[in-house]
Amino acid sequence: MARATPLLKDELDIVIPTIRNLDFLEMWRPFFQPYHLIIVQDGDPSKVIKVPEGFDYELYNRNDINKILGPKASCISFKDSACRCFGYMVSKKKYIYTIDDDCFVAKDPIGKEINALEQHIKNLLSPSSPFFFNTLYDPYREGADFVRGYPFSLREGVPTAISHGLWLNIPDYDAPTQLVKPLERNTRYVDAVMTIPKGTLFPMCGMNLAFDRELIGPAMYFGLMGDGQPIGRYDDMWAGWCTKVICDHLGLGVKTGLPYIWHSKASNPFVNLKKEYKGIYWQEELIPFFQSVALPKDCTSVQKCYLELSKQVKAKLGKVDDYFNKLADAMITWIEAWDELNPSAATTTAAKLPHGSSK
Repeated sequence: MARATPLLKDELDIVIPTIRNLDFLEMWRPFFQPYHLIIVQDGDPSKVIKVPEGFDYELYNRNDINKILGPKASCISFKDSACRCFGYMVSKKKYIYTIDDDCFVAKDPIGKEINALEQHIKNLLSPSSPFFFNTLYDPYREGADFVRGYPFSLREGVPTAISHGLWLNIPDYDAPTQLVKPLERNTRYVDAVMTIPKGTLFPMCGMNLAFDRELIGPAMYFGLMGDGQPIGRYDDMWAGWCTKVICDHLGLGVKTGLPYIWHSKASNPFVNLKKEYKGIYWQEELIPFFQSVALPKDCTSVQKCYLELSKQVKAKLGKVDDYFNKLADAMITWIEAWDELNPSAATTTAAKLPHGSSK
């Protein structure tokens, strides 16, 4: 008999960014109702967001963010789903699941509704194998194991920091791909989870994502996007590249595959192109940068790694565009704000403040 997955009811928050009433929660009620929700309202703070009865939630709008973070609120994006990372910062739980409000419950090939949260929890509670690829995908899954030739010294695995889920129906495409394939739908359900190998980057999508906040939370910053910024729709990508480099450095794992959600609506490709076009151009320099990043041995915490990364962003990407100097400063502000709201997880003051101030 397989052990029932621990619900982690008191150890997990669900973070949802939104600009509209959360009617989509009705469909998720059987799976989400036991959990605490953190809703981050984007856009006009005077608009009232309705949440269905019976959910335990807290809701933050822009006024709340400004009140809680003061001048440091400048690091939280406005008019972009990147604002969700404020929810990661104010959470007090060990795990986070984040989902978009246009994501519905998917069905597996036999028509059974998929409890995405339960699968994410399974992924996070089992080890990862980033140092040696197992050809039978996740060896820790029931009914699977390590294949012949897999070193026994590596079979214990490492802690899983991130569980990256996928989507049926509308794929997560960029605007040029959306434009040339407007009718394409993802109907393929692949019953697999795999660890992304060490040294390999991936495009992280934030619409169906879970992570261990204690292991990697301070690096889950979704950047400066949206209003007043030259770029949008790269918030989750940026967080994915940063977290993967740090996971590789600290010996943590990232899993991708199950669970699927049903992604219900495609955003407008012309609007997306306007948000993405600089990112599409810049990513040809960003990817080589992240592929070559080396973090020193004394970067032993996520905060230290992230501050070092911000320095390298400024030094190497600042010349690509001044935006990256602003982003590097925001990365530092984000860590300072994170440590203020999460003092037990804070690093020393000297390590925390790289720009000249120390005790």
